[in-house]
Amino acid sequence: MRKNSIKNTRINQEVQKELSSLILLEVKDPRIAPMTSVSDVEVAPDLKSAKVYISVLGDEEVKKETLKGLKSAAPFLRSCLAKSMNMRNTPELRFVLDESFEYGMHMNELISSLHISEEDDRDEEEGNG
Repeated sequence: MRKNSIKNTRINQEVQKELSSLILLEVKDPRIAPMTSVSDVEVAPDLKSAKVYISVLGDEEVKKETLKGLKSAAPFLRSCLAKSMNMRNTPELRFVLDESFEYGMHMNELISSLHISEEDDRDEEEGNG
């Protein structure tokens, strides 16, 4: 099975959906921030491991604590996955912080500030002309 095959893509989506609901409803670790979401999952073609990308709303400390909480909950989440999904192997879960949302917001702010400064420049030129 190739990494980007249709079957692998479908497995990634199913694991993502299942983990999202498990983290929201089943995991009771207080370290895990309430605004935590699974942004993406990459299950290895042999189904032995999965990289789970987590997006957390909060400061760096909240993100670190959430990651610690999820790492300690990984065996529980894996056993829940095994029960709910019919897979040959249940992947070992590795959690990674997904910074793409924050990066995107930062880029939007930069673009907005460029537009504002361009408008200010135009206003100054029209006032002088």
